[in-house]
Amino acid sequence: MSDMSSMNRETKKRQLKSRVITPNAAPPPRMEKEDADSEEIVKKAARKVRRKRFFLSLAAALAISGAGFGYYRYQAGHQYMEYQVSWEHNVERSDSSINEYINFGNNVIKYSKDGAAYTDNQGKDIWIESYEMKSPEAVVNGDYAAIADRQGNSIYICDKNGRQGIATTLLPITKVAVSAHGVVAAIQEDSKSGRITFFRKDGTPLDISIKSTLEKDGYPIDISLSPDGTQLMVSYIYLSNGAAKGQVVFYNFSEIGKNVPGRLVAGYKDIYDNSMIARVRFMTETYSCAFADNSLTFFSSKNVMSPEMLVQIPVEEEIRSIFYSENYAGIVVNNTTGENPYRVDVYKNTGEKQFSKDFNIQYTHADIDGDYVLLYNESSCEVYNMQGNLKFRGEFDFTVSKVTKGRLPGTFIVMGPQTIKEIKLGG
Repeated sequence: MSDMSSMNRETKKRQLKSRVITPNAAPPPRMEKEDADSEEIVKKAARKVRRKRFFLSLAAALAISGAGFGYYRYQAGHQYMEYQVSWEHNVERSDSSINEYINFGNNVIKYSKDGAAYTDNQGKDIWIESYEMKSPEAVVNGDYAAIADRQGNSIYICDKNGRQGIATTLLPITKVAVSAHGVVAAIQEDSKSGRITFFRKDGTPLDISIKSTLEKDGYPIDISLSPDGTQLMVSYIYLSNGAAKGQVVFYNFSEIGKNVPGRLVAGYKDIYDNSMIARVRFMTETYSCAFADNSLTFFSSKNVMSPEMLVQIPVEEEIRSIFYSENYAGIVVNNTTGENPYRVDVYKNTGEKQFSKDFNIQYTHADIDGDYVLLYNESSCEVYNMQGNLKFRGEFDFTVSKVTKGRLPGTFIVMGPQTIKEIKLGG
């Protein structure tokens, strides 16, 4: 009996021991497989969610890009025939004699024989300067403007805060240029020669001058200063075997330029056989353009000691108007083909053609403002974008003197002798 009890106790002990779970004991094989399958299912689900999110994001991005591109194409090609007046400002003072305008930053300078006013794009005067000139001419470069009396002796040098100085010449002024830092260059007329003199922004003279004669170097017709004021571009007329010809010359007035005789670093004669260069302009520190009577020539001053010609574009038709900005140069010519009487050609500052377009508006002004070409007269206007698309054609119920781009997209400032309006294109 006691032996039987002992055996029962031993059997129960073994059963209890078999039920105890040791810490290092491995789970049953079937449990391992189930856990592995569950983990793989979770990973597959996560990958599926990530793929779904990726394709949804890609679809959304493509939809937004497509909508943006569609809107861009619509805006680039859409033509407006109507406008709404956003605001109107009547000019209170009697300034009907102010009949010349020039863009200055985002605003304009109005000037006449009696004075000038720097006016913002809401028609408010920022500053007013009084003077007396017989034939005023204004030029701008960056934050500075110069107003000179052609055939007179005074030059008013201004920035966006007002007059900074007055320069006085000994001889009559024929042309003037200004840098973005206020340095001024002026062509003074002599009976036997032409003289280019320089002034600081306060009007005091600099000890720099260029003298030339028609028989030797030529007579200066037009000048342009680079924005930093160290480079000067000059168009000359000179005599060769009794015939008048044109040339473009570059001067450098930096420290490295003083090592070159006469500071003359480049000259171009042969490309202007029987051509007159009426206008030269530094468009940027690097790129410049010369407007001749039968061509446009683009130059690069990447090497300031040797400016090079990029391209010369011959023009067979008569050039009626020229216009330019930092990024573009353009001409209007008489159109010899097609139904429309005129054609506008616009080029990048590197000489690459931007667009060409025929038109028939009887314009009196051709301007460029930002990415718009503006053709207008006293009562009507056409606006083209840089794709050559006509953006606006309309008429005004008041006399128009100047049209510029407005503060917001699709808006323009229209100025007249007594009224300034901001219009928003629509319709």
